[in-house]
Amino acid sequence: MTLLASAALLAVPVVDGPAEPEVALVQDAQGAASGAATPLPAETPTEPQPATPVALPQAAAPSLDQIEQDDQAIVVSGEKTPQQDPMQAVNQASYDAVQAVDDAVIAPVANVYEKGVPRPIRMGLRNFLRNLTEPIVALNYLLQLKPGKAAETVGRFAINSTIGVGGVIDVAKKKPFNLPYRRNGFAYTFGYYGIGPGPYMFLPLVGPTTLRDVIGLGLDRFLMPFAVGGPLRNPGYVYGSFVIRSLDERVANDELFKRIREESNPYASYRELYLKTRQAEIDALKGKADFQKEGSIVLPAITPTPPPAMPAAASEPVSAAPPAPIFVSEPVVQPLPSAR
Repeated sequence: MTLLASAALLAVPVVDGPAEPEVALVQDAQGAASGAATPLPAETPTEPQPATPVALPQAAAPSLDQIEQDDQAIVVSGEKTPQQDPMQAVNQASYDAVQAVDDAVIAPVANVYEKGVPRPIRMGLRNFLRNLTEPIVALNYLLQLKPGKAAETVGRFAINSTIGVGGVIDVAKKKPFNLPYRRNGFAYTFGYYGIGPGPYMFLPLVGPTTLRDVIGLGLDRFLMPFAVGGPLRNPGYVYGSFVIRSLDERVANDELFKRIREESNPYASYRELYLKTRQAEIDALKGKADFQKEGSIVLPAITPTPPPAMPAAASEPVSAAPPAPIFVSEPVVQPLPSAR
């Protein structure tokens, strides 16, 4: 019977298809009754057959628009942010130190200066110091190939130096002259010809500035005595004008400084305001905005993304949204993807 079973197995044709599980042990009907197990006959050695590859269904690759984004993924805008503050740690420490000195000394002295000195006198001192810078302003308009503006600046300087009592009274900006004050200097000329601002710095006694502005301001101060006269080299004038100019700027910008300190990152807000102001002034020289009349340059506001609105209770009245401030600068912190 064993030989007949073996012959029957060899005569069965091989059918391609999925492999069935192998049976380790086959028991004969009689062997099952007697309890004896009959092993499978030895397999005839055959040549190995190549494995048939299993073809799995391939799904079409999704497009970029169909890929589901993680809610916590970082969203990066197309605009590349330049690295304008490579010395941020040093600048931040300098800013903190200057703010401490401002709280302890400069702000109280500026408050006394504002309340103790009448406004006409403060305006007269400001006009006098401005008038001394007009020759440098005219020179830089010539360097920028703007002879018309240079001639207007020279005329303004002549009118205020004579009729305006040495520049104390700004007569030139009123009718019939209509010659407003315009800021200019070597830093503006550098920017006009495409020289970048360079690294941002916050320096004691100078405040926010850039490498381009430091070099330009140094040239302005160096050439002023040659353009106006020798008395400007006197230490009394140098130190006195610096103190008066600093106090006047502190009084004029007091509200702005208070609003910057209310920001979540005052240092970053102050830096952004300075850089945007300087860029707006350079754009004005290139004809992209009005020329540098006081108050004519409007900075583009930075509108922060509002937080998601929470459903208010029906019983609570909805308060009106406060008006947007003129200067808004809040650092945008993008959430990082969660580790999975």
